[in-house]
Amino acid sequence: LIYCYRKPKTKRAKRFLEKREPKLNENTKNAMLIKGGNANLTVTEVLKDIYAVKKPFAVLYKRKNITRPFDDQTSLEFFSKKSDCSLFLFGSHNKKRPNNLIIGSRMFDYHVLDMIELGIEKFVSLKDIKNSKCPEGTKPMLIFAGDVFDVNEEYRRLKSLLIDFFRGPTVPSIRLAGLEYVLHFTAVDGKIYMRSYKVLLKKSGCKIPRIELEEMGPSLDLVMRRTHLASDDLYKLSLKQPKGLKPKKKKNISHDVFGTTYGRIHMQKQDLSKLQTRKMKGLKKRPAEKSAEDVGATPKKSKSA
Repeated sequence: LIYCYRKPKTKRAKRFLEKREPKLNENTKNAMLIKGGNANLTVTEVLKDIYAVKKPFAVLYKRKNITRPFDDQTSLEFFSKKSDCSLFLFGSHNKKRPNNLIIGSRMFDYHVLDMIELGIEKFVSLKDIKNSKCPEGTKPMLIFAGDVFDVNEEYRRLKSLLIDFFRGPTVPSIRLAGLEYVLHFTAVDGKIYMRSYKVLLKKSGCKIPRIELEEMGPSLDLVMRRTHLASDDLYKLSLKQPKGLKPKKKKNISHDVFGTTYGRIHMQKQDLSKLQTRKMKGLKKRPAEKSAEDVGATPKKSKSA
């Protein structure tokens, strides 16, 4: 705590602390990938491939770290604060839980919020699929298939974790040629299938191109094991937004389901008899009508001498 509130002595330290200060629009979430004390070759390759997909918003720890996240989270919280990462992926391997991955967790105030343990049943790496890859830093399109992602609370939290982990930076606009990477998650029969594809834009004879998907890797077959979920009150507190981000309510403006904006205008009551309309030749009075009106009109009184 003393280190957190110590005043910076150099401009570089001041910029470093300002970068980590709370902001209305937070930075892109970084992830740290940690290898356990007894990680095997499969777990190591999975961490390397996910790091290649997640770059440059990821930190890969190459040394082994002897820790058990479900028993003690202090080391993960220390690494999170050191590397300024709010997400982590921990890989380990033992006889009881072979080829183990712990994904999560959202760090709320540098404390573990959610954590889900997954087992790897099948893995195909990037190297095994011989084709072209997407460039580094490509923002993926995320697709989730399966009703269990919306019905089961654990799968709903897992879906939220995966979105946070792979979503990448927030962009103001989208370019059609930039939509070239798809991550597909399917939940069926108690298993989660992760597939990654490269989008190929083919000629179709019209403005809209024909789309084909080519498997790129990595490919994972996962099964859910243990979970460590935050309570509903703490989870609701972590989703709280500051007042500066909440849109200000504007009077007399409403929106429908499709996003169309409707405005209400308040005007005074108009006298339509005094309304100036467009003059047309067809509406002009004829000379006979004018003379008839003059005859019917009462003569004006002459002034007395």
